[in-house]
Amino acid sequence: MSKLTDFPKIYCPFIRKSFEVNREDWKKHGRSLQLRKPDVYLAVNEVNPGYEWVFEDPDTMAIEKLDGSNVKILTENGRLIAVQNRKNVIDPLQVIKGQSHLLEGVFQAIGKKYVDKDGEQAGELIGPKLQGNPYELLTHLWYPFKKAIKHLRYNSFDEHERTFENWSSWFKDYLFSRFATKRGNAKIMAEGIVLYNLRRKWEGKIWRAKLRRSMFDWYYSDKIEIYGVK
Repeated sequence: MSKLTDFPKIYCPFIRKSFEVNREDWKKHGRSLQLRKPDVYLAVNEVNPGYEWVFEDPDTMAIEKLDGSNVKILTENGRLIAVQNRKNVIDPLQVIKGQSHLLEGVFQAIGKKYVDKDGEQAGELIGPKLQGNPYELLTHLWYPFKKAIKHLRYNSFDEHERTFENWSSWFKDYLFSRFATKRGNAKIMAEGIVLYNLRRKWEGKIWRAKLRRSMFDWYYSDKIEIYGVK
């Protein structure tokens, strides 16, 4: 089986720090908040060195970060050659003991003409078996990142000052899923955003960053007491 290139790690534009949480609160709510141990890893109001472009460069744009699992595919002359879930190579012909939901998502995407005839393509697999199915899908779908850049952009990102406080407020109350809104549900919150700067990509520089709602303290504070957050 062909192994595709790995997904590069995408970092937060803010420095992140660990904060201890109340252990009893963690025992009650840790699983629902996906906390494996009694601490949280939060963004703080300090720019991550090397990510000043996120705040200063007008070519930076905000795209919805879909909540699913990263999947890459390889096609040649219209044939599906390889499928890879992060570092795990998937045999697309192994249908008996295979990951049928993953292949379902890819073939749903093919039916919607999301898949190019040739090349390595990366995207997010979303649907019933992934992350609690926040988009309330009936079937799985592979959604290419290239399409997300075109169709899941937040144009309002360009209308406000790029500050920690502004983004915290936006994420808490107004960051609704563009994907879900286009499907008729305007009340589902997005997981977060990926910040792209395609000019920097062409220049061979760092060109992506990510920020999730779960990187802010308010995401946890109504259920878990956090120590040391200013």
